[in-house]
Amino acid sequence: MAVRGCSATKNFDISAIFTRDGTLKPVKSVLSVIKLKNTRCRGSYKGRRLSIMKNLLKQLIATAPTEENGELNTANVLADYFKAHGIDAETDCWDEKRANVVAKVGSDDINAPTLVFGVHLDVVPASADTWETNPFEPVEKDGYMYGRGSVDMQGGICAAAAALVEIANSDVPPNGRVIFAAAAGEETDSCGVRRFVEQYKDKIVNPIGTVIPEPTGMEILRAHRGILWLKIQTAGKTAHGSMPHLGINAIEKMNALLNRLKDFQIPHTPHDLLGGCSMSLNRIIGGSATNIVPESCAIELDIRTLPGQSHEEIINSLKAVCDELHAEDSEFNANISIIRAVGALEAEENDSFIQSVCQATGIIETKAAGFTTDGPYFAKLNAPVIIFGPGDGSQCHKPNEHLELDQLGIAKEYYKSIISAMLT
Repeated sequence: MAVRGCSATKNFDISAIFTRDGTLKPVKSVLSVIKLKNTRCRGSYKGRRLSIMKNLLKQLIATAPTEENGELNTANVLADYFKAHGIDAETDCWDEKRANVVAKVGSDDINAPTLVFGVHLDVVPASADTWETNPFEPVEKDGYMYGRGSVDMQGGICAAAAALVEIANSDVPPNGRVIFAAAAGEETDSCGVRRFVEQYKDKIVNPIGTVIPEPTGMEILRAHRGILWLKIQTAGKTAHGSMPHLGINAIEKMNALLNRLKDFQIPHTPHDLLGGCSMSLNRIIGGSATNIVPESCAIELDIRTLPGQSHEEIINSLKAVCDELHAEDSEFNANISIIRAVGALEAEENDSFIQSVCQATGIIETKAAGFTTDGPYFAKLNAPVIIFGPGDGSQCHKPNEHLELDQLGIAKEYYKSIISAMLT
């Protein structure tokens, strides 16, 4: 008997069989050979699938989709990958270099149950001076892929995209629809996801939920704090540095505000998963020259908010502090502006989508993220959002960022299980 390829066996009422070399072998011995061959074939199949994901990951890293470069080249690589595997993918381009990609598997009916995978195409910049390798020339070494974006979040992109390809080409198509939304600008202003939601909110009538494959070490996260970045600018009056009494020093006015902010607390109730709201003074800008009284000084605050907190109320409380200082000093004048605002995210632990994901993956415990995502925008599709993906989140935005490649296959299988559980 010659065993070739990955063939199935049938049941025969025999106790022995002739092999190809003419030797009579017990059936158990022959079946063990078939089992070994099939095991090797499965291993070879998995190896090919991992190789395809690794190649896609290398291509994505090499496109260097920073804010300066834009995401268009990355979008084209991803769209080509989907199209090469028989999946329709649309690239939405604007401002010459910004781009989203949307791919769909399953039903074309907008009323069909719809599961969304939401990813971001962009990465933060990287300086070659702080890396052991070129950050945008991917290096595979000792089971890891090194390169900017390997963890945040191109590894998650590859795993989710591969899961869609395998589902699309399986014998059991999804009983519904899977939408893969790859968005621009998550690291800066979330322009891509806002654009996607605006375009698709009326095209997703029956949403199930959204999976965001950000790096979580394959832990299921269902909450994160929001972002409120504020700029507070004090106004002064310029004068020659030798005659400061003729001017109003904006830096000195800012110093008064900084002293007041030392004891300032944002009213809030601590969250069971997320803890408290925080505020950090991370930047100060003031003055134009050593011999000029500064007419402007600005600080930038990073405030992390909790579910249910009002950004407007936080801003009003800071305005109240500035009003108090103006009442004490008529020359104190300040203006508050928003740099960036993203809401907090929370899905209830007993939500049916969360429970279904836990059952599909066998991961019972859910946690909270220490970072912020595009999740609050995807939540505007009126369905729960989870964050669940390959990679160590502590690698994000750091030199020598690297992804453990074994996690690609693990994540892909988890995503396939989630799709099957939701849409079969």
